[in-house]
Amino acid sequence: MDVRVLPKPPGDLMTTRLLQQTNFWSKFKHRLGWNAQAFDLEVDGKASGDVLILLRDLASGRRIAYSPFGPEYLPDNDRRGEYLTTLSSELAAYLGKSCIFVRWDLPWISPYAEEKDSYDDEGYWLGPPEPRLRELRMNWSVTDVGLRKAPTDILPPDTITLDLHGDEESLLARMRPKTRYNIGLSVRRGVRVREGGGKDLGIWQQLYNQTARRNGILAHGSRYFESLLSIGKTDAEAKLLIAEKNGKPLAAMFLSSSADRATYLYGASSGEKRSLMAPYALQWEAIRQARKNGCTSYDLFGIAPRPDPEHPLYGLYRFKSGFGGTMIHRQGAWDYPYDERAYSIYLAQESTAGGFHV
Repeated sequence: MDVRVLPKPPGDLMTTRLLQQTNFWSKFKHRLGWNAQAFDLEVDGKASGDVLILLRDLASGRRIAYSPFGPEYLPDNDRRGEYLTTLSSELAAYLGKSCIFVRWDLPWISPYAEEKDSYDDEGYWLGPPEPRLRELRMNWSVTDVGLRKAPTDILPPDTITLDLHGDEESLLARMRPKTRYNIGLSVRRGVRVREGGGKDLGIWQQLYNQTARRNGILAHGSRYFESLLSIGKTDAEAKLLIAEKNGKPLAAMFLSSSADRATYLYGASSGEKRSLMAPYALQWEAIRQARKNGCTSYDLFGIAPRPDPEHPLYGLYRFKSGFGGTMIHRQGAWDYPYDERAYSIYLAQESTAGGFHV
């Protein structure tokens, strides 16, 4: 496979449905300390889109490279490993000798999701096999260094996407009865949704911190969301929506849109007045706004891969699956090491630090 890369300014990225591969995202990450590089791709003599690479310098003087939901170009199943290893090798000269590895957080659907044996008798996803077997399949026919399954998937590999075609009545009809009921209940009980701005980030952070403590997750600081909201509209945008009753904030979320795709990026809710079902009114308004903005699909962005009460994202599965839609199982994050020893040391440090922070 012949893969060629040509550097280009990050601001010249082509319009994409994938938020994390836009000019918007490169600007956002730059404000958080990442350097952005973009490349045109050519595969076997044919133009194959472009890809955004984010680089972060480490205290050790080395650096790491990360491509969120890149590359978008999808080769045949049996050539995915060959493509990624060749692409990684071609990028080495541009990423510099200090780069330890490049991590591809792939948007591609998992090849196992296309196999009947990957589902139980009720049609629920059983998940991919252990990393060693996934690596064997990915690296089949690869004679180079080879790809490693990253210890963690940074962007959610399991999600639900909603088809926004049709009128509001048809969208509601695709939802579970309980979800439709809760949307109506919330509206009847006086929950209203408004768009927030920079002055409302304190409201967001308070709700977000509550949610993080309640669910035992590592929370982003206020600078992260200040940066996200301050970019404005470019080839994508992100807006803050707040659900309130009588001026009291009950739930909030960040809604993004890129091309014809909307994404539920982050959500938070109060532990109080939960009987008002504010998150349901909030999601319904987000869906309505996404349609108004010309989006035809809505990514609910992160759930448990199956209805497993023991999974930490089971609550999100119950909530989000009620809106209907299609389950998606992506291939997750994969690493290509340039320096094996430094890569091993980094993985050990990453494990101690509790994950790869983006």
